[in-house]
Amino acid sequence: MNPPIIPRILRSTLEDHLALFPAVALLGPRQVGKTTLARAIADAPPGTAACSPTPGLYLDLENPAHLERLSDARGYLGSVRDRLVVLDEIHRVPELFQVLRGIIDDRIRDGEAAGHFLILGSASMDLMRQSGESLAGRIGYLALDPLDIREAAPDNPTRLWIRGGFPRSFLAPGDAASALWRRNFIRTYLERDIPMLGPRIPAETLRRFWTMLAHSQGGLWKASVLARSLGVDGKTVMRYLDLLVDLLLVRRLPPVHMNVRKRLVKSPKVYIRDSGIVHALLGLDTWDDVLGHPVAGSSWEGFVVETLIRAAPDRTRASFYRTATGVEIDLVLELPGGAVWAIEIKRGIATAPARSLRVALDDVGPDRAFVVYGGDERYPLPGGVEAVGLGGMVEELAHFSI
Repeated sequence: MNPPIIPRILRSTLEDHLALFPAVALLGPRQVGKTTLARAIADAPPGTAACSPTPGLYLDLENPAHLERLSDARGYLGSVRDRLVVLDEIHRVPELFQVLRGIIDDRIRDGEAAGHFLILGSASMDLMRQSGESLAGRIGYLALDPLDIREAAPDNPTRLWIRGGFPRSFLAPGDAASALWRRNFIRTYLERDIPMLGPRIPAETLRRFWTMLAHSQGGLWKASVLARSLGVDGKTVMRYLDLLVDLLLVRRLPPVHMNVRKRLVKSPKVYIRDSGIVHALLGLDTWDDVLGHPVAGSSWEGFVVETLIRAAPDRTRASFYRTATGVEIDLVLELPGGAVWAIEIKRGIATAPARSLRVALDDVGPDRAFVVYGGDERYPLPGGVEAVGLGGMVEELAHFSI
């Protein structure tokens, strides 16, 4: 029995892009739901999709039968010009980009300006470079993230935090099945997907690096420490980080840049973007496993950071504030229009701001300040700070207007 399909928030944005651009690249990690979303749009009844008056065509370029149809790509794609064509795993046939450019230019000259191709990829640098060079000015980019609480767990984010947001992990029939799926996901990425995308990095080395990031979830980037542990140089360990960032598996959160009379840290904080992957790398399969591990607090922090960045309006800049003496704000959001929100993250139900947070707020001078905690109630705290649950904070960002 197939798991239920969860509607994705990105769908309307994707349809808007298809109504504007001749081609749209939908990027994201494997198994995040790109194919499901693309097929839902391609299979939409005539007249309901923003991109095409007729049902679309899905081609999986890992399927030999589908690949055979593209032996004469220009001729075949020219014969289906009235349909949205979904090209999955396009990095397998990079020469298609030049063909797409010629087809798109012909259609633009014929007055057909949008909604021809939906390209799915794993966000590798090669894919971005190939599409950027061949389709510059003709393509829009979107990234599909794992499920967040607006899609999967608006009332109880705990399961989403423990299992992560990859649909098959979140929807698994039990914790053991979810953990098994994530372990195999990691193994497949290391042994098959990453080598296929180009980099030649030993799978065991990259697993050790990924696991080190899980142990230090949300910590400051310390290339020299990681390099010594792995027996490589600093440039090599930076290349490993760049790779996982490019694949949308890791987030580099930059430090805030402000004119304050204090010495600020210059290193970014590094988060594995999916909390379920953090737990799988550390062998934490259940709620009790996670709560009994030292990573619990930083895992929750990363989960909240990722959730709020996704919920924030477009063009929001996210960073953190930390001085050399350890005065810190976990997340600083510079919202469109210039408003600055400061957010402290606590896993438990105690919300009293520490003295160091008050110092940090005096330094930054945000328009609004929040403590996002593990409860549901919303109430004021001293110093103009508001305590709010994660769901309430997401709603606050969703209703933000300039």
